[in-house]
Amino acid sequence: MGRHAMNALSWRVSFPVIIAGALVLVLLLGRQNAPTTAAQGDVVPGEVLVKFRPGTPGQAIAEAHRQNGGRVKEEIPGIGVQVVQVPPGQERARAAAYARNPNVLYAEPNGLWEAVGIPNDPRFGDQWGLHNTGQSGGTADADIDAPEAWDTATGSDTILIAILDTGIDQSHEDLASKIYRNANFTRSRTVDDKYGHGTHVAGIAAAVTNNGLGVAGTCPACRLLNVKVLDDNGSGSWSAIARGIKWAADNGARVINMSLGGYSASSTVQDAVDYAWGKGAVLVAAAGNDNTTSKLYPAAYDNVIAVAATDRNDRKASFSNYGDWVDIGAPGATILSTAPDHRNRIWGSGVKYAYGSGTSMATPFVAGVAGLVWASACSTNACVRSTVEGAVDTPSALGGLWPGGGRLNACKAVGGSCSYHPGSP
Repeated sequence: MGRHAMNALSWRVSFPVIIAGALVLVLLLGRQNAPTTAAQGDVVPGEVLVKFRPGTPGQAIAEAHRQNGGRVKEEIPGIGVQVVQVPPGQERARAAAYARNPNVLYAEPNGLWEAVGIPNDPRFGDQWGLHNTGQSGGTADADIDAPEAWDTATGSDTILIAILDTGIDQSHEDLASKIYRNANFTRSRTVDDKYGHGTHVAGIAAAVTNNGLGVAGTCPACRLLNVKVLDDNGSGSWSAIARGIKWAADNGARVINMSLGGYSASSTVQDAVDYAWGKGAVLVAAAGNDNTTSKLYPAAYDNVIAVAATDRNDRKASFSNYGDWVDIGAPGATILSTAPDHRNRIWGSGVKYAYGSGTSMATPFVAGVAGLVWASACSTNACVRSTVEGAVDTPSALGGLWPGGGRLNACKAVGGSCSYHPGSP
């Protein structure tokens, strides 16, 4: 998730991308009661999300739909939310009308959120977030101590990290063998990444490591669930995101990465988040990129780890959101990772590897470390979360920006020997 203005239910982000030495600025597509104030165009036309109280008779449900001119298109399994078709342009009014029914727990327009040992991989030396020796003007050890962590734990192929995003490049040399299963909850015809964001996020979390190619992933042995909830323009509905969260939880995800969000909350997505937490998953989301203390969702939900971005000198990245609702910081400025090896909206033609900045990039570092902790130190999601959030470095520059001012440290999280290893990676 990159930085830029966000409004109502959707947000747009600017994503600094460095390709062949050039700095390119690219626009990325990164619980309250029944939101009904979405701006036109920030919702799926002609759709509202309605949840009836448990035990409501079928006749009463049918009557509510009749009164509001609604037709049930589908029900999101596990959380009991109906996707209801209403006249286009009437989403706010019909959601408000449903919400006045005493049998309705909540109703809201179907809003849109948009995309926020030393290995022998030849470009590992450029991955300062994993191992910072002061390269490129950074501060030595302003990193997550990944090589030190890998001496203790590299994860496990039984640990699945779900990437809820724009898809993952299915043929990428550093990712193809890591994809365990695919799911598509968008109208796109393919699970592949035609946008570029999801592939970059996936590589940070769990790119193939020690294969003599490209980059290293934070959790080298973990596998990926490719859950496409954002379409080929980087946009996804609340219903798609909720279905993706539910699918990931039901298909064994131990970690769910959400580098996406918006400033309006969705009760539907919160129900899905709570469902996944109840199934034992750890959920991680980007805090946003507007240098504000305003809450971004889903990061701000109680059962989600909210991740801010730090730079190579252990300062808050200039764009990163912050505040008392943020849980942890992680590297998110000028991060090298995988990029689609085919045409995509961010980089144009295939480039395989590229740099990007945003809390979208910080989030999969945390997801990857959560995978390491699952494999080495914890058997419950509550344990994983408390371990990841508690095993941090506390640079003075981060003090007061979020509770504890912690920056992710993978080595501490897995109980490794974390003395600094100087020298070139």
